[in-house]
Amino acid sequence: MSLGQVFISELLGTAILVVLGVGVVANVLLPRNGGFGGGPLMINIGWGFAVFAGVFASYKSGAHLNPAVTLGILASGADEYAKGVDISVASTFVYLAAQFIGGFIGAVVVWAAYKKQFDDHEDAPTNVFSTAPAVRAPFWNVVTEVVGTFILVFTILAFTKTPSQAGPLNVAFLVVAIGVSLGGPTGYAINPARDLAPRLAHFVLPIPRKDDSNWGYAWVPVVGPVIGGVLAGLAAHAYIG
Repeated sequence: MSLGQVFISELLGTAILVVLGVGVVANVLLPRNGGFGGGPLMINIGWGFAVFAGVFASYKSGAHLNPAVTLGILASGADEYAKGVDISVASTFVYLAAQFIGGFIGAVVVWAAYKKQFDDHEDAPTNVFSTAPAVRAPFWNVVTEVVGTFILVFTILAFTKTPSQAGPLNVAFLVVAIGVSLGGPTGYAINPARDLAPRLAHFVLPIPRKDDSNWGYAWVPVVGPVIGGVLAGLAAHAYIG
């Protein structure tokens, strides 16, 4: 694969992931929607199937969809990010750039789909687009994100060593499991591109009565998943081989 093909694949997959994932949050949290008040379980299931769709859409590039996955693979000592894609500075940059740009595009699409609901909402909360803690405690919020991301990335790397490998449905169930078990404290970003890119979209989009995008918390769902992904890669290298 060329790096251009990798870029398009990861961009499309991540955009679809964010459209469906952020879309279910908008459906649940914004009034005058059929899904309004659907609750956290609806959001968790929606995110799981968002991952399912994104993985299928970006299978050619290995369907990372997440900088924590890319960095975890890098830390695991692998030779390739996907079949025919050698690990290098250039390929790493392409994966990360595509994921963040795809996340931004996906968030803009959600805004367009729910524009009237955003226009009518009293405060257009940031947490439609990005995560926020139930209890603000930065250190422990980071710990939660590290644990959730470690489980995500380590299990994905383990899937690749099994006969069935990492099928999209396996990853979808894994994301739902992390959400229902560890999602309460922070909203389980477990993906810097899923959180930072939509947060930036919320900041720049012409949404009436919006808040400040909660930039004081924005570093947590970036730092936590990066640490968790790298630790998972190192653990996979030592334990799985």
